[in-house]
Amino acid sequence: MYNEIKRRKTSQVRIGSLFCGSDYPVSIQSMTKTDTRDITSTVNQINKLAKIGCELIRVAVLDLRAAKAIKDIKREIAIPLEADIHFSPILAIEAIKGGSDCIRLNPGNIKDGHSLKEILKFAVKKGISIRVGINSGSMPEGDSTKPHKEDPALAMVNTALNYIKIFEKQKFYELIVSLKASDVLTTIRAYRTMSKRCGYPFHLGVTATGFTPSSIIKSSIGIGTLLLEGIGDTIRVSLTDTPEQEVIVAREILSSLRIRRFSHEVISCPTCGRCQIDINRITKKVKEVLDKIPLNGKKPPIKVAIMGCIVNGPGEAKDADIGIAGGNRFGALFKKGMLIKKVKETELIDTLIKEIKDEVV
Repeated sequence: MYNEIKRRKTSQVRIGSLFCGSDYPVSIQSMTKTDTRDITSTVNQINKLAKIGCELIRVAVLDLRAAKAIKDIKREIAIPLEADIHFSPILAIEAIKGGSDCIRLNPGNIKDGHSLKEILKFAVKKGISIRVGINSGSMPEGDSTKPHKEDPALAMVNTALNYIKIFEKQKFYELIVSLKASDVLTTIRAYRTMSKRCGYPFHLGVTATGFTPSSIIKSSIGIGTLLLEGIGDTIRVSLTDTPEQEVIVAREILSSLRIRRFSHEVISCPTCGRCQIDINRITKKVKEVLDKIPLNGKKPPIKVAIMGCIVNGPGEAKDADIGIAGGNRFGALFKKGMLIKKVKETELIDTLIKEIKDEVV
């Protein structure tokens, strides 16, 4: 077992062919950065994302034309689609009619009880789920204004709970909840509090994180902290970057916590003045090869260590399935904790690749 984290128990919610909840793997999602009305560009982006591991895609629905485009988009993609709705109940209904597997509703701008009941009629008829998507940047005014200023995390929780009551009164429970803030600590506190107040699955994310590397750091700390506590059922890493990068970072977060494994693992030392072999070149080449070798389901993923000196190198190499510890223009080759032989630096890449293929292919 890779995952030693005890998941928070939740209800199970279906989003098209995907199931979200504690009985299922934590899923990866992203959001298209195309104009949804541009069907060809949107479909192309979604299919590229699906190839690298995106399991759920969200599209912005800014007008009626975008809502109606969903029907054509759905015909050309293989992963579930969530429609991101703001301000207009009409757009929510049109998105449902178009075949959305889930819709995201924002309590900050769609809060009229009558409108929500109308949306629910269509959601029930089509058998889709709804994400209650709270964002600290679009909190509703009124009763929550004061707590929002004093404690934005608690304000998001209270807003979500009040919104959920409207659905529960209509006996609708196919709900997923998100409580996102641009502040990492606020986000963590909101999800922790909400986890004690309801049993719905959570969509995790830190919003408006900005450019890399700070955006990746914020997302990794926020999402990673909650996942370590067993909180979270689907994740979106929000970056001011390509959606492909969002999916890559999400996979790395899940892999680093051993919640899910998508590829074999390469670890390498940061190098210092003691290093006497070209760690950067060796690691880059080995990783390129290893990334092209898929997990076959019959064997567990392997760990390859590429270390540059005799201080930590032997220990890390012994701990890996295959590893090298660098010396003066050579590498000591370890396999399953045993020293096998010494290899010249010029032969290290070929030797490692052969050992890796013998192990996993």
